[in-house]
Amino acid sequence: MAREAHSVTGRKSLSVAPSPLNEVKLDLGVILVVGVLLLLVQGRVVDSLSLQLLLLASYGLLGLIWIVVRTRRVIARLARERDQSLHGAQ
Repeated sequence: MAREAHSVTGRKSLSVAPSPLNEVKLDLGVILVVGVLLLLVQGRVVDSLSLQLLLLASYGLLGLIWIVVRTRRVIARLARERDQSLHGAQ
């Protein structure tokens, strides 16, 4: 039976399709890994339960803000490039 060229299981290497949001995905991955590490060590860094919660909540909020800002920048850049290509073609 012939394999399809676009089959997911037929690939020999793991790769990500080109996307303008790949940078944001990488940032999200780093934020999640650091967040898990912070979750594991926060009990030894801070003794108070309320300070632990504050630490984790503030890290989560900063991570959220960072991802939103990066995503908006990438989308704005794509919109500018699209507008330039549309106006340049006329």
